[in-house]
Amino acid sequence: MTEKKEFKITDLPGVGAATAEKLEEAGFNTMMSIAVASPAELIEIAGVTEATARKIINNARSKLDMGFETGIEALEKRQKVIKITTNSKNLDALFGGGIETNAITECYGQFGSGKSSLAHQLAVNVQLPKDKGGAEGIAVWLDTESTFRPERIKQIAENNGLDANEILKGIRVVRCFNSDHQMLVTEKVEDLIKNDNLPVKLLIVDSLMSLFRSDFSGRGQLADRQQKLNKHMHTLLKLANNYSIAVYVTNQVMANPAVFFGDPTTAIGGHIVGHNSTYRVYLRRGKKDTRVAKMIDAPQIAEIECIFKISDKGIVDPE
Repeated sequence: MTEKKEFKITDLPGVGAATAEKLEEAGFNTMMSIAVASPAELIEIAGVTEATARKIINNARSKLDMGFETGIEALEKRQKVIKITTNSKNLDALFGGGIETNAITECYGQFGSGKSSLAHQLAVNVQLPKDKGGAEGIAVWLDTESTFRPERIKQIAENNGLDANEILKGIRVVRCFNSDHQMLVTEKVEDLIKNDNLPVKLLIVDSLMSLFRSDFSGRGQLADRQQKLNKHMHTLLKLANNYSIAVYVTNQVMANPAVFFGDPTTAIGGHIVGHNSTYRVYLRRGKKDTRVAKMIDAPQIAEIECIFKISDKGIVDPE
């Protein structure tokens, strides 16, 4: 969906400067975000009456160009998608050419399965020229578990003949301490793009669920957690689509007690994470110090597996 560029939220009847400021602080800064909001949300955020809230929403809807497009136009958009190489031909083939912009790619697995190693590799590769499998952009890393290692970035860069200092300059890292902080920082990525004019092409969240699990414990808080998580996933999806960013998230796992045969390992976060992730890949340890990646869910890719290794050069194919 697209919106007519000439309209701003201050053009809406009932939205003055003070109301607009409150709405924008809460993330309601486009016609689309207001058009799909509920009156209750606007009442709580902006302190307006129900009648005013409904009037604002209805006017936003009337000004929107809903952006129906033909299949040809959709195909043309798909052809503009950039695929960032993983450094492994096997893994690139699994993803249909690499990690896509305009999409959320989720990799889940146990400790040591290669989730963060792939994140480090992508943070380097996103900066490469497009003809080398990069996106000529920078990476933003939301670190929730102290997994970011600049020395590992330096090692990968140097062993691939790259300027380590320049690569490190092309990465922005934020240590997140709770789920609210994680959500706030995600929303601020838009400021880096719009205000600081940074060419952000990769957003890493490592890991997605760690802080949500610690902040919301027990079944009594599950509904609240999932509601916040849903908002967070939609923010990530909006960034991916609006700014042609590849969003890479890592996720933790648990054993599913309902599985009696085969591998009971499943990603945490429930359907909200699963339905919002464009690509879901399960990583596990393989034989002889290899890792196995299995495509679990993707729009146009079959459920296939591949093998890769983690080396001094980063992610590589087995010899």
